[in-house]
Amino acid sequence: MKESNPATEPIGQNLIKLISNLCFSVFVFSVLIITVIAITYQPPDPWLESAPALTKLFTESENATFKNDNSILKTGEDLLAPAVPPASEDRITEAVIEKSEANIINSTPPQLNCEDLERVNCSDPRALIAVERFNLRLFKSIVFLEYQTPVNGSKPDECDVLWRFRNKKEKSWRKYRDFRRFKLGFGVNCTYKVVHARGWHSGINARRPRRISNSTRGAKIAPSVRDEQINDTIPSLGSDMNFRKGKYLYYSRGGDYCKGMNQYQWSFLCGLGEAMYLNRTFVMDLSVCLAGSYTPSNKDEEGKDFRYYFDFEHLKESASIVEEVEFLRDWKKWDRSHKRKVPVKKVASHKITPMQLKKEKSTVIWRQFDGAEPENYWYRVCEGQAAKYVQRPWHALWKSKRLMNIVTEISGRMDWDFDAVHVVRGEKAQNKDLWPHLDYDTSPDMLLEKVKRMVQPWRNLYIATNEPFYNYFDKLRSQYKVHLLDDYKELWSNTSEWYNETRILNDGRPVEFDGYMRVEVDTEVLYRAKTRVETFYNLTGDCKDGINTC
Repeated sequence: MKESNPATEPIGQNLIKLISNLCFSVFVFSVLIITVIAITYQPPDPWLESAPALTKLFTESENATFKNDNSILKTGEDLLAPAVPPASEDRITEAVIEKSEANIINSTPPQLNCEDLERVNCSDPRALIAVERFNLRLFKSIVFLEYQTPVNGSKPDECDVLWRFRNKKEKSWRKYRDFRRFKLGFGVNCTYKVVHARGWHSGINARRPRRISNSTRGAKIAPSVRDEQINDTIPSLGSDMNFRKGKYLYYSRGGDYCKGMNQYQWSFLCGLGEAMYLNRTFVMDLSVCLAGSYTPSNKDEEGKDFRYYFDFEHLKESASIVEEVEFLRDWKKWDRSHKRKVPVKKVASHKITPMQLKKEKSTVIWRQFDGAEPENYWYRVCEGQAAKYVQRPWHALWKSKRLMNIVTEISGRMDWDFDAVHVVRGEKAQNKDLWPHLDYDTSPDMLLEKVKRMVQPWRNLYIATNEPFYNYFDKLRSQYKVHLLDDYKELWSNTSEWYNETRILNDGRPVEFDGYMRVEVDTEVLYRAKTRVETFYNLTGDCKDGINTC
């Protein structure tokens, strides 16, 4: 019988122990790595995108300078997930109509017969029910919120009806209005029916009367009409004590001034986000410098009003802000009338983080951006470690309701039934190094060939583009009802509501409908299309940000 060699046993046991220890060490190390990741992981930005993803979406930075084509400009409402309708929203649905109809039947005298309905009576609730049913069938992309009682049109069988609505593709809950003229007749069982409906804003008798001020009487400009849903008033701090009790974050102008609007948004929301993190009121400069890329002269233009471009009312509701002129006036007033000056903490560098200022008790934290570019950009405050603590409040920044009224008017004139193509040309088409095929792929002939594959002929086709030549898209007109932004110039002409309302903001001086406004409107009409054809990935194989960036 062969004896075992005792010398080999310790070696085998030691090998097993070594392997066991090694496996245990790997396990412990893995647990440690997972624990560290769990502790340091930052969840995505609550508005759909993480901070790095939004940085890439809004900007492509190179040496801290933003570069993009500005052909699509998003704001907070474009990033929001579809929200739950407000509890107070009453929607006109088929069930609501049936309930109204049942109430009418129960309250109608039994002796009523069809001979009593020989003439159209616009105030008869049955007439409104016919219009409501007709609209529900025709406008599938609209949520109807409320109707006014119909009024007489220009003929005995016509009724003008006004209603408020919102578009299902708009993620905000703002209301818009339309008023149309309907020709009514009678169907079975003495019911009203819509024989014919005219187009957008045709029911002029249902529109509320215009208020004409003395200053506009006899002038060839629009009478004074205001959208009652717009509140652009600047909030006031009130008494001296209210000012002294407040806590403020004040940003001096930096290198972002007169940069592109994407950089403006990225920087502005950094400051607003820091104010929210510090639980302070953000001191806001309403004066915007428009970069030359949006102006006909290609020169920067100062003195633009924030309210031309963004929804100031929504911003006031979403964040604690105070307008800069109001703030500085109250600050100076306090210092003049009190021996004890307002406590101020001046911060000279973006390298002093929001976390370091969290316990600061001074009434005013004053960030000063006096260095050279790119050190003086506002958004530098939110870089690095600060990005884990300061969240940009995208939900607070929406496009101007005045511009959205123009978007709604354009979409409504196409009866909400249109397709759209986004054609990026401009400087990109001329840069053959980065976009070698873009010019050819967006040429008139190629556009027609590619759009034909995606859009049925003779549809309403809206073209959102930075191409400056109006007739460039004439080839598409042979097979489509082509619409361009310039087809709707009267919506911002001196006979328009937009002209009148922006003129009030500008101390009575006319406001130019500039390049940034054009892109905002183009973007939003594009979003409302039933079929959307994009330049990149639909029209051309070139990458959106140049070669090798797909």
